[in-house]
Amino acid sequence: MLQLDSGILQPVDVVRDLGVLLDTELSMKQHITRIASNCFYHLRRLRQIRRIVGEHVTSHLISAFVLSRLDYCNSLLAGLPRTSVEPFSDYSTLVWCLILVFVIT
Repeated sequence: MLQLDSGILQPVDVVRDLGVLLDTELSMKQHITRIASNCFYHLRRLRQIRRIVGEHVTSHLISAFVLSRLDYCNSLLAGLPRTSVEPFSDYSTLVWCLILVFVIT
């Protein structure tokens, strides 16, 4: 707790900086969970319009909405314990499999 002229500042467990969620232990668990959630959300939404917009447009939308989220700031995950990074790796693999099935069918 920090006392200022305008009030009291309370500590928080998680902060967001440049779209990256940082917790007090720097485990990145909330960040990894949020990335997976956002990717699956966008894949579900794109699935609804893929037949309307076609394969070419769908692949560009996947790149813009899904792959960009997987790639953004993933260098921050380097050096984390394997137990922290494994869920991201699993999500990433699953997203790539869904993308392949998504574009092919």
